[in-house]
Amino acid sequence: MANAETAQTTRSSVDRIVEQLYDDIRQMRLLPGTRISETDIASQFGVSRQPVRDAFNRLANMDLILIRPKKATEVKKFSSAAIERSRFVRASVEAEVLRRASARCTPADGHQLDACLAMQNKALAERDHAAFARLDYEFHQTLCDIAGVPFAFDVIRAEKEKVDRLCMLGLSKENRMPQLVEDHEAIATAVKTGNAEAAAEAGMRHLSRLDDTIEAIRVTSAAYFDDSED
Repeated sequence: MANAETAQTTRSSVDRIVEQLYDDIRQMRLLPGTRISETDIASQFGVSRQPVRDAFNRLANMDLILIRPKKATEVKKFSSAAIERSRFVRASVEAEVLRRASARCTPADGHQLDACLAMQNKALAERDHAAFARLDYEFHQTLCDIAGVPFAFDVIRAEKEKVDRLCMLGLSKENRMPQLVEDHEAIATAVKTGNAEAAAEAGMRHLSRLDDTIEAIRVTSAAYFDDSED
């Protein structure tokens, strides 16, 4: 019984560390290239170093940190090749999701999309970047549910997480939210009217919005990129 309780405590510690570091990395409070120490994180959370190691391994699997034997662990820098791979996978899955959602969308589903858009417009009016980022995930998850392939969101979310930091930089440095809301409205309209190809086209246009942001960040913050392994 004591062993089970210890294991549960360890899992809870790992989860807390992963959630906090993930949020810090995603919100760019921990910048690409920043060194992070097992000892410092263990002290911050009041745990031993083992839960920190487990948390680091999970974050490394999410492609967010770089663990180097006998060297400092650091927040992973952006990689052009990794971004391209991630976006190719997401675009392929999302295009099929949008086609299926267009074929299956019911009036009730349409109302659900409208509710998602209403919340996004509220975040836009309040210039709440963090809320909009969360609502963006919910919108794409709703589309997967409507398409009848909820498991597809696991793929979309995993690939989206890999470029989320770029998205957050774009939202904070540029006035991109209005454009993204317009994209979502175009996607929703196409899905609700059963226009599969228009939905897929709007979805691909939406994904392409990050191109200019990537190039702008590459110019203004070149140190955030490391293409040496591409």
